Amino acid sequence: MVESKLKDPLIDNLFQAILVLENIDECYRFFEDICTVAELKAMAQRLEVAKMLQTDKTYGEIAERTGASTATISRVKRCLNYGADGYKLVLERLKSGDRQAET
Repeated sequence: MVESKLKDPLIDNLFQAILVLENIDECYRFFEDICTVAELKAMAQRLEVAKMLQTDKTYGEIAERTGASTATISRVKRCLNYGADGYKLVLERLKSGDRQAET
């Protein structure tokens, strides 16, 4: 198990709730209730920024396509380089089509 600075029982419960969702429709239903539209769009934007950074797109290309600020792009890049590798894990699984959790 990965140690996280965020480790907390309430966050554990949130992640357990996400893990019981079975399809995109259920994700839309849950996330529409739990997040504001702005929060959800910001998370989706950051994931797209990470994906584009991994394909060596420039900040200009990323900003134009996603609408992300250079500060957001820099933060995502910092996470890709020095973070917990969460973006890398998810992007690799999306690329390979693997939806199974590691055991």
